[in-house]
Amino acid sequence: MKIGVPKEIRVLEGRVGLTPGAAGQLVAEGHELLLERGAGVLSGYPDTAYQAVGVTLINDAETVYGQAQMIVKVKEPQPVEVAMLREGQLLFSYLHLAADEALMGALQDTGVTAVAFETVETDAGMLPLLAPMSDIAGRVAVQVGTHLLHQSQGGRGVLLGGVPASERGKVVILGAGVAGGNAALLAAAMGADVTVFDLNRDKLAKMRALGNNVTGLYPYADDIRAAALEADLLIGAVLVTGERAVQLVTADTVAGMHDGSVIIDISVDQGGCIETTRPTDYAAPTFVVDGVIHFGVTNMPGAVPRTASQALSAALAPYVSRLAQPDWRQSAELVRGVNVDAGKIVHSALKEVTFA
Repeated sequence: MKIGVPKEIRVLEGRVGLTPGAAGQLVAEGHELLLERGAGVLSGYPDTAYQAVGVTLINDAETVYGQAQMIVKVKEPQPVEVAMLREGQLLFSYLHLAADEALMGALQDTGVTAVAFETVETDAGMLPLLAPMSDIAGRVAVQVGTHLLHQSQGGRGVLLGGVPASERGKVVILGAGVAGGNAALLAAAMGADVTVFDLNRDKLAKMRALGNNVTGLYPYADDIRAAALEADLLIGAVLVTGERAVQLVTADTVAGMHDGSVIIDISVDQGGCIETTRPTDYAAPTFVVDGVIHFGVTNMPGAVPRTASQALSAALAPYVSRLAQPDWRQSAELVRGVNVDAGKIVHSALKEVTFA
């Protein structure tokens, strides 16, 4: 199969769909890899690294899209990219359609079959292509939050871990899945006072095991509100596969938070779990509502493209190989990941989505 890897065009997005190692493996399997020149540069992979493993370099995205039977990319296609997709083509990327009515409709119009990384699901309910980026997003959320709390950034001037004779910073995390768990891990290691909310008792037990400075609680609305009002850093990490995120923090609660406190909503890709959240990008990552700094970047792992590309590509390569086979629909994991099939919305979660 001809597999195309275009250069990402999202603002300040440096990731690449396949590293040279993964691309070389696919070439060895007999597939033809078409890579837009420069696609791997921001991840630290020059064109020559791809040439060395048998990848064909293409000068422009139009040719990649025009020749490839399958497009493998990281972020959801932008309008100019959607216009290059065609009927019968496979698209394999992150999509997050539950929060993007325009993209959902546009993909239907192309007639493409779109398989979303975030909805590829194992029999055990795991999300193997979302997990690597959730690992990174959780950690980046704490790193970014730590910086935004600096007084020079408009923050409260709080050092999360504190020092002797000072209070520990308070971190509240909504969700103890992969992203929330990684956020808790890093915040706890820094010495912050961490509270994690989740429905699953086993996950809460894992959070408590991170240290005596971590508390795991059931997400009762009153308890979330009370914790948020005292938080220095509030991180949203709620996920229901394929669905729009459930809002757990109201605008009224945000209005009651400390001036200079920080909200980072990792769930923003799926609409956000905090009412005041809205999507941003790394060119203008923050905005302020009622004195609270909000960070709503929808491609958080894009800040560390080398690490992110390596982690994603390692998970992705076996699925690309399987998707390139004529009988790929025998793979239950990939079939669960199909969002749009030849113009039709087929994922059960998306069928239930209603847009305001």
